Amino acid sequence: MRASFLALAAASLAFATPALAGPQEDFEALTDAYWAWSLEESPTLASSVGLRDYDDRLYDYSVAAMDRRAAREAAFLKSLEAIPDAGLDETSRISKAILARSLAESIESNRYGQRLMLFSTYSGWHQSMAGLGSNLSFRELSDYENYLKRLAAYPAQNKAALAVSADALEGGYVLPCVVLDGFEKGIMGVIPADATQSRLYEPFASDRPTNIAEADWASLQARAKALIDGELRASYAEHLAWFERDYLPACRKEVGISSQPGGADYYDFRIRQMTTTDLTADQIHKIGLDEVARIRSEMETVAKSAGFATREAFIEELRTNPDYYAKTPEELMQVVARQLKTIDGMMPTLFGKLPRLSYGIREIPAEIAEGTTTAYYNPGSPQNGIAGTYYVNTSKLNQRPLWEVPALSVHEAVPGHHHQIALQQEIDLPEWRRQMYFTAFVEGWGLYSERLGIEMGLYDTPAKDMGRLSYEMWRATRLVVDTGIHSKGWTKQQAIDFMTDNTALTAANIEAEVNRYISWPGQALAYKIGELKIRELRARASEKLGDRFDLRAFHDVVLGQGSVPLDVLEAQVDAWIAAELAGGA
Repeated sequence: MRASFLALAAASLAFATPALAGPQEDFEALTDAYWAWSLEESPTLASSVGLRDYDDRLYDYSVAAMDRRAAREAAFLKSLEAIPDAGLDETSRISKAILARSLAESIESNRYGQRLMLFSTYSGWHQSMAGLGSNLSFRELSDYENYLKRLAAYPAQNKAALAVSADALEGGYVLPCVVLDGFEKGIMGVIPADATQSRLYEPFASDRPTNIAEADWASLQARAKALIDGELRASYAEHLAWFERDYLPACRKEVGISSQPGGADYYDFRIRQMTTTDLTADQIHKIGLDEVARIRSEMETVAKSAGFATREAFIEELRTNPDYYAKTPEELMQVVARQLKTIDGMMPTLFGKLPRLSYGIREIPAEIAEGTTTAYYNPGSPQNGIAGTYYVNTSKLNQRPLWEVPALSVHEAVPGHHHQIALQQEIDLPEWRRQMYFTAFVEGWGLYSERLGIEMGLYDTPAKDMGRLSYEMWRATRLVVDTGIHSKGWTKQQAIDFMTDNTALTAANIEAEVNRYISWPGQALAYKIGELKIRELRARASEKLGDRFDLRAFHDVVLGQGSVPLDVLEAQVDAWIAAELAGGA
């Protein structure tokens, strides 16, 4: 298999102009070459889709690699643009537009100095490595051997990433001081005193696979422990020392990305990239304020139905009454598990097609839990037999209210992220389309899924309904806060105050979320913008089709082409509406 993939990748170098075989054949050859190259550049992605050729490699974070990738993407884009649409089938025309957009955005992103910022409060190379073992398939002796090679390669990767981060520091591309409190725990917590308790050791912590000899298993475990205790512990210590010695003293006082060199232009780019629209920061800020006003009014109604004079009084009750909070991590996980099984039983009422891949729940790793968000989803791999995972934050239990569980679960698991992504992974499209994600679509669907909880009857108490509204308000305030911070000069405290006043989120959640928006500009805009578009399209389809509107069919159409830009989604829904009208006629 490796020879064929490398041959395709090599062929892409000579793909300056289309061949004579025809546009459709040229397009397929070019996209095959693009995908082969993408897998070689992203070894862990290759592993996740079942290509084992690069199982011993890690991603290259160096500036030279960034420039090399951008140059190759420019060559792919030039060749792609030379292929006429007229000779392509409908699916390929859509795929061509999607790939052209993705390539152009990736090339543009490499022009900004912010490309040097390799970590945020939400992610970083050190955490990617820590979680790697959870996302790989381990069946044969060679799988464990290759993982050991990846562990051994980490010191070099870490040095390269630190070199890029040192360049970022020198250029002024540094995170603000106010988001870095406790960040060091996410570095030093990866390798505890007992190396066998590290997530890095996780593949070797289970029982010995029956197809691996006892002596070989003992050797693998010993080598893993020696690597983690030796070279990796030293690398994480080097990272921590650099962070505390060099980075922290140079952290920025200003919180907005616009205060960085070229930051205003970069933020405009991030808006386009994350929303797949041409909306401006001012327009998004206004949309956010309008949504906040609408949702606030609905919250007042729910508060009165619960017997409270004001929304503020009800929110205070929800934030402070201990009856609304789990006493142990296990209790919280049990509530989540029960909620998910209830939702699972309702899925066929909303969708005609369900994914084959299952999902599970796990606690967020302890070393990052206190500083990260309430929950997140990690995609599985059908090729490698790895289920999707819904990670739940069980730290600070007095800040994790049970009335949030229904809205949180439909977003992160089903019918939200797991349902959408697992369907995309098995869809009848080229593999590169199955692995492409547009944040406005993915997160827009996740937020739309929270509204589906209404139709599933999940918000059966005022507290749960307020939890849903608080989560919708959370995403509406994001539009205001993100643009406020990065475009309008807001301080962190202004952002916290705005979210505290309008949402029912607890203080710890608000603190973590605002830190996330500050260190990850623009990403938070995708949720509401995407959700509003899906709701708009549903209303349009319902109005035009009347009694012929089928909600299950609508959902299958929205998810039927995988993750796409919002304009492509609108076109595919409009085409479905037209086909339904024509069929009915």
